[in-house]
Amino acid sequence: TTDPSVESQNLLMKNQAMEREQMPPPAVVVDVRKGAMWIRLNRPEAMNSLTPEVLSGIDQALSDAEGNQDVRAVVLTGTGRAFCAGADLKYVRSQSGSDGPRLFLDSVLATMNRLDSFPKPVIAALNGLALAGGLELVLCCDLVLAARGAKIGDAHANYGLLPGGGGSVRLPRVIGPTRAKYLLFTGEFLSADELVEAGLVNQVVDPDELEAATQALVDKIASKSPLGLRRMKALVDDGLQQPVETALRLELLASEVHSHSADQREGLLAFEEKRAPRFIGQ
Repeated sequence: TTDPSVESQNLLMKNQAMEREQMPPPAVVVDVRKGAMWIRLNRPEAMNSLTPEVLSGIDQALSDAEGNQDVRAVVLTGTGRAFCAGADLKYVRSQSGSDGPRLFLDSVLATMNRLDSFPKPVIAALNGLALAGGLELVLCCDLVLAARGAKIGDAHANYGLLPGGGGSVRLPRVIGPTRAKYLLFTGEFLSADELVEAGLVNQVVDPDELEAATQALVDKIASKSPLGLRRMKALVDDGLQQPVETALRLELLASEVHSHSADQREGLLAFEEKRAPRFIGQ
């Protein structure tokens, strides 16, 4: 005879396995490796469109990345043929007539702003289409690599919508008002190669080389002083909002403070000793 306790345990394990199979895959998949946290949008059947679950997943990942000393950079990418096609319009439509649209837009903008002000370098690895809210995500990243063939556009005008994640504000600051208005007004998609010339994309690579090229960029960043990178990022972002004279004064003050850091001392010592520096982020 079979031990009843074994039978019960087997039945429990079988039920748990069935429950796992029935659970939907996570909307965001996170992987920490080789100095980077990879945040992968994981709704390929919906072109990685934004929902509250996706936004929550990005927010949680950023919280984890900020306190993890092994994470020197964050990579944002997508699963399937799209990076992100913007807000999930089915979800948006289901929220009409209530406070839902405003609450959703508030959460979209909060996530975009958090990504934009994140203290560590953020890289967008565009595996495919980046439209509307997807473009707004890209605009909040520091560096952008794209697979050849990736298309990028605003697309809000195609559906009678307005940008709500900073597109009308950040896009002209990156590519200039004339190009930005063209993308906003026409809803057209441009190639990644075209947007290299416009200053939005840093590099275009073959699709099968995107991950390796992104990791190579992470490796370069991870070898630098985390403290220096954080301060440098803040100087650039803050300086763009200031008159040149004010920004120069802030840079001088930051440089003076940084001169007392352990990382600067280590960098100068490593130069003198003709070796690679060992930065600790202090």
